Amino acid sequence: MSRPARRVPVTATAPVYRVALVSGANRGLGFEVARQLSERGMTVLLGARDFDKGLHAARKLAGAAGEVIAVQLDVTQQDQVDTLARWIEITYGRLDVLVNNAGAHYDPATRPATTDIAPARDAMDIHLFGSWRLCSALLPLMHRHHYGRIVNVSSGCGATATGGAGCPAYRISKAALNSYTRSLAAELDGSGIVVNAVCPGWVATDMGGSGGRPVADGAAGIVWAACLPQPITGGFFRDGQRIAW
Repeated sequence: MSRPARRVPVTATAPVYRVALVSGANRGLGFEVARQLSERGMTVLLGARDFDKGLHAARKLAGAAGEVIAVQLDVTQQDQVDTLARWIEITYGRLDVLVNNAGAHYDPATRPATTDIAPARDAMDIHLFGSWRLCSALLPLMHRHHYGRIVNVSSGCGATATGGAGCPAYRISKAALNSYTRSLAAELDGSGIVVNAVCPGWVATDMGGSGGRPVADGAAGIVWAACLPQPITGGFFRDGQRIAW
């Protein structure tokens, strides 16, 4: 974990300074989401499995309107999730935005009838259970202030309204994440904490490959959901527009 950052006072009369956590944020889409949130003045915790890479990424964002702090986070490790949750509570006493962005196993060449099940198990641990671990650990900090914005970065690839044989590990784990999103949103409805899934579209990242849309465009839809002024919850969005589950 990086050095403890300053505690930002929040009072009834002072502006509310938001604290956000973005998983898988040392590169690509997560890095751009962290950049855009910091430009909005949020304190952003930049989660990375490799802490050195996280530090390097956070240094690139020095000078933004909001502070960016690298934190060690492997979403498949419960002990790291719990340690980070305790650190956030001690350091800030709040968490306002959680972006579950960590992702892996986008492989268009694999097929469900022949693929090794191990990547599918790992994809579920990252996309579904990783998001589940973070939400469960950090929801108490959102309940404390009756406010929260949870964004599960999903994909149209995981929509059950459409089908396809490619990317089975990625596709099925994202479909499971969508189902979790809807269940959690229903539980938290009326609490001030909203939960939505966002498809950033095909984005030109290391995982998505070349030819996709600019990373900034894909990140903008995620940031939109992270900053919703109204309690819109339980939806699946791309570029601020609802899409079919």
